[in-house]
Amino acid sequence: MEALRAWRASSNLLGFAASRAAKAAPAARPLRPHVRCCSPAAASTTKPPPPPPQDRRRRSASSSSSSTSDRESIRAIRLKKVEELRGKGYEPYAYKWDRTHTTKELQDGYTHLENGEVCADVAVSIAGRIVARRAFGKLVFMTVRDDSGTIQLYCEKDSLTEEQFEQLKTIIDIGDIIGANGSIKKTEKGELSVYVKNFEILTKSLLPLPDKYHGLTDVDKRYRQRYVDMIANPEVADVFRTRAKVVSEIRKTMESFGFIEVETPVLQGAAGGAEARPFITHHNSLQRDLYLRIATELHLKRMLVGGLEKVYEIGRIFRNEGISTRHNPEFTTIEMYEAYSDYESMMNLAEEIVTRCAMATHGKLRVDYQGTEISLERPWRRETMHSLVKEATGIDFNSFGEDLESAKNAARGIKTESNENISLQACSSVGHVLNEVFETVVESSLVQPTFVLDYPVEISPLAKPHRRYAGLTERFELFICGREIGNAFSELTDPIDQRGRFENQIKQHNAKRAAMTKEVKSTEDSSTITLFLKFEWIQARLFFPRNDERALPRHHQPQYCATVLY
Repeated sequence: MEALRAWRASSNLLGFAASRAAKAAPAARPLRPHVRCCSPAAASTTKPPPPPPQDRRRRSASSSSSSTSDRESIRAIRLKKVEELRGKGYEPYAYKWDRTHTTKELQDGYTHLENGEVCADVAVSIAGRIVARRAFGKLVFMTVRDDSGTIQLYCEKDSLTEEQFEQLKTIIDIGDIIGANGSIKKTEKGELSVYVKNFEILTKSLLPLPDKYHGLTDVDKRYRQRYVDMIANPEVADVFRTRAKVVSEIRKTMESFGFIEVETPVLQGAAGGAEARPFITHHNSLQRDLYLRIATELHLKRMLVGGLEKVYEIGRIFRNEGISTRHNPEFTTIEMYEAYSDYESMMNLAEEIVTRCAMATHGKLRVDYQGTEISLERPWRRETMHSLVKEATGIDFNSFGEDLESAKNAARGIKTESNENISLQACSSVGHVLNEVFETVVESSLVQPTFVLDYPVEISPLAKPHRRYAGLTERFELFICGREIGNAFSELTDPIDQRGRFENQIKQHNAKRAAMTKEVKSTEDSSTITLFLKFEWIQARLFFPRNDERALPRHHQPQYCATVLY
């Protein structure tokens, strides 16, 4: 059986190309006003000494307090506007608005107009959020944005009632959602506009949008408040659109190959299918703890046991581990299993999925990523881990056999880009050393699509032994732009071999625990070790309930392969 895992569908397969649209802006530099005195008396005075530097936390707290105060004052003003609208019989939060066009449809349909030309016989109705506003006497210009783009509203005092024009100048704010009726006009400067005859406030915004010129630059806020990020940086929405196309194309591809989509439980009695720390919740009716799944693997395998030969699931995964702008505790994966197949078949399937998604989203197989052209044209490069490490370092790890110390000594002499030593403390075998060198030296250099083949058995407990080379497994990982996109292998179906590998893992963890216990000085550290080992034991018991010698379900499993896309 083979399992292909392509991580994180939200940014995924082709997320590396779409992510150009969502570059995180650097944190905004705090503004420091400079006061210049213009009077002669002031100019002749001695400059006072600068105030002592404030503590950074105090400055940050002061800035945050000031910002909060400003927002509250703006909110209070806008709430008064809401009350004023209702007092005049207007509902500031409308139920519905009938529109005839999107902004993109207008921009595409009336590009032929000459500057200054008006289509008075055309009636249009649009709706969107106000993102810019400019008033010049009897004229007010507003830029409205909807899901498809932007267009200008041309509001002339003579074309509106006196009350409506007054609303434009005193009630409407940037951030409000408005509906407008009128005709089409191209201004003398060539700006296509809706010549407004009537408008209605559909939603009155109570808080201001991020600054027009600087946008939303706080990286943490951009990830925590995606909706604000999408308002301030509309190009971010393109990433979501691209992702939707990718997921849709994956489904089409899988269906074309005869795969059946299934849904498996999110709440599970034991965390298994991967080596990760789970989230724990409590089921009140059952009076027991349950785990949010860390993989969809085990239930999908049982589907094959039940007789389905090609299955897949696009589902949410939860791992209670690190968090950053590139690591989310919950993420989406697609995992596929195919009977009577191996990792060679999965490589072909991976190429097919990615190239189809590229054509669906970009219309071509050559895409630009941060100034580097990525060619997705098939066939992709296929090299073993040993070959890539030897190519990068000149060291043939096959020559060390089981000599761990010689392998470590050779690895210590390798120079890395950061001039830091390769971490070898946790390496308990030559295979672990090989993998550490690969991850440190080789991985980041794999820019073009590359299948890395034949991983050591020590780091691949679920993969079948290689049919030709001892000590290796039939496993590959797919790398693009220096990142792991997929992980796959001919799945191990021998229950005796599987049990032996898990028992070896438990022995290794016990050895690590014994070594670490000697250095542990606090009860907290000791509890952490115990918790980690308890989780590993739970994972092992999932395959070996009680004293049952069989690692897999009672019925015979066919040869099969699995694919996971994240």
